[in-house]
Amino acid sequence: MLDIKFVVDNVDWVKKSLGKKGFPAEKVDELVQTFYDMNKLKTSSQALAEEKNKLSNSIKSASSEDRPAIIAKSKEVGEQFKAEQEKLSELEAKFNDMMLRMPNYPSEDSPEGPDDSANVVSRKVGDLPHFDFTPRDHIELMEINDWSEMERIAKVSGSRTYAIKNDLAQLELAIHMMVMDKLRANGFTLITVPAISKEKPLYNQGYLPFARDEIYYMPADDIYLSGTAELILNSLRADEMLTEAELPILYAGFSPCFRREAGAAGKDTRGLVRVHQFFKTEQFVICKNDIEESEKWHKKLLQISEEVLQDLELPYQVLEVCTGDMGAPKYRQYDLEAWVPSQNCYRETHSCSNITEWQARRTNLRYRANDGKVRFCHTLNNTGIATPRALVPFIENHQQADGTVRIPAKLQPYMGGKKFIGKNAK
Repeated sequence: MLDIKFVVDNVDWVKKSLGKKGFPAEKVDELVQTFYDMNKLKTSSQALAEEKNKLSNSIKSASSEDRPAIIAKSKEVGEQFKAEQEKLSELEAKFNDMMLRMPNYPSEDSPEGPDDSANVVSRKVGDLPHFDFTPRDHIELMEINDWSEMERIAKVSGSRTYAIKNDLAQLELAIHMMVMDKLRANGFTLITVPAISKEKPLYNQGYLPFARDEIYYMPADDIYLSGTAELILNSLRADEMLTEAELPILYAGFSPCFRREAGAAGKDTRGLVRVHQFFKTEQFVICKNDIEESEKWHKKLLQISEEVLQDLELPYQVLEVCTGDMGAPKYRQYDLEAWVPSQNCYRETHSCSNITEWQARRTNLRYRANDGKVRFCHTLNNTGIATPRALVPFIENHQQADGTVRIPAKLQPYMGGKKFIGKNAK
């Protein structure tokens, strides 16, 4: 959520900044006008309330001749007040809805563009694999090694679900354990969180009102399924007043995640890339309201995820995400994409975002700074690892001619010392 006072005082700058995300300038004007109308109505309503109280107080001391006129006037003013209150309630609801739909300001350093075609590759890391045999895709590797029950689970749970087993199931958990250990070594508090949420946290995070069609809802319980631990962690400290000494707060949140993938028809419907339920270890940071501080943490989160991909020995690229592709809550965003041999391209594994104070305003998460002033916190998030998506580049890049998959040295302790997995592994 934005600071309405800043918007009102800097309308032209706000239009220009939000315009980089494709947000219409007229909606900024409409928000400001609604704010003025609302405040004007608040003032007139308050005046009517004061007049009605004054009239009501004067009835007892009025003469019998004057009393009927005063009562009639009080009733008239009361009706006017009621009408204005109803109109004010409508205006406040409209204003609040408009505020919830205002995106965050993008960084001046983010590339400008309307969609992902304007994203910028910052760097590529690692050599692409060169196979002296015909490589298999991840689906074939799962089939020959008896690592999945994709057809059977589809009969039970429907499309875009997965069931993996044997070495691949162990690998999925091993990667999460490796990432959790790395995050704990970097000072993060490991926390497991539920995959269900009330509606308010979805507004707090910024899922709502922007992406309702992506969220699973259970009306009988009035509860939602979470698409990321960020959703829960962002509201975990809602309405709290922290001290500057408590910051930063670092969470490594692990949870099952659920996404409808409503807009992904025809995209990666086979295999493990786009599934409705998955596991994710999420990095989440709450820090003080200082752009240099939050940008420092933004780079730190990115560094950790790059280390994860390096430990997994996966070639990857770093994208600086453009203003039109980064989404409403984001101030600045990097994506990491690992190489997928069967698709001859890089595919996203991590999304690293600085949200500045946009979420904290929605959660009312504040801290008292050392100078005594109260400020809203900054929040940041990044994927630690998400599976099974990360398994796709992993098994494809590390496959061997006999169908086995090599385990990188950093991961071997989490796999019981195995250097290879698969039916032909020795």
